[in-house]
Amino acid sequence: MTSLLEVRNLKTYFHSDGSVVKAVDGVSFDVRAGETVAVVGESGSGKTVTALSVLRLIPDPPGEIISGEIRFAGRDLLSLSEAEVRKIRGNRIAMIFQEPMTSLNPSLTVGRQVGEPIEIHQRASRKNAWDKCIALLHKVRIPDPEQRANAYPYQFSGGMRQRAMIAMSLACEPELIIADEPTTALDVTVQAQVLHLLKELTRETGAALVIITHDLGVVARYADRVNVMYAGRIVETGQTSEIFNNPKHPYTVGLMNSLPRLDGDVRFALQPIEGHPPDLANLPSGCAFQPRCQYAVDRCLAKPPELSEVNPEHLAACWVDLNVTA
Repeated sequence: MTSLLEVRNLKTYFHSDGSVVKAVDGVSFDVRAGETVAVVGESGSGKTVTALSVLRLIPDPPGEIISGEIRFAGRDLLSLSEAEVRKIRGNRIAMIFQEPMTSLNPSLTVGRQVGEPIEIHQRASRKNAWDKCIALLHKVRIPDPEQRANAYPYQFSGGMRQRAMIAMSLACEPELIIADEPTTALDVTVQAQVLHLLKELTRETGAALVIITHDLGVVARYADRVNVMYAGRIVETGQTSEIFNNPKHPYTVGLMNSLPRLDGDVRFALQPIEGHPPDLANLPSGCAFQPRCQYAVDRCLAKPPELSEVNPEHLAACWVDLNVTA
């Protein structure tokens, strides 16, 4: 299947106090039309910077996309002018940011903000944009959409604000939606509602969805494929079922072991990953995970491993065969 989004060897660095922070350091992945892809990892692993790089939203300075390719529908976004990127951003690619209260303008009504991209990108009249806004708010199951469209963000609950953000992302019927931790700070029941709604709506529209998360429960339920990130690199990638049933990188195994189990099996007690994520401005030699890895060998200290094939569409970057060491 042809990929809608192709990211190749993406490197995004930040320059600060004479040091270089390698936030994204050689990331490659694909997103196919209509599928849901997860990018998972701890805070500081480079997930959000990867998403912002795709949309060319890296603040420069201090950030800079050093090299790589980001091809969307066959066009390299890094070669386009800012004006050309603006025609794609919010129109063909939409993003749902992590905290809707800071993403929504507190001085504008929700309806005005949902309708604005329709006016800008589809050149619709204010009346037509408003009508479509009401339809979108109804679609994301906001009650009394005609009345709520005239409300301000502070008058919405956290879950309602996130629904408004979903409506805004769907406004121009994009081909790709990037959701950055879309359920942060929401109650568990509201999280499930928002994620189910997002998945349902992208399935209806045929849009591809990239979910950025640290929550493996979200990955297991909603993603078709998953990319596991650590210290600015993808360390394992593959079909979600394959990754969960046959993880091949010690970091992925650590993430799995950090998940609480509902069956109460004492053999699978919580096992936190020891240590802390590395300083991206001062990475350890060799594999960035080796200081925290119980399987590390001398080779891990000498050279960082590249992604290699475990089986078709399942890649892992590890010098150690976990089937032998386990």
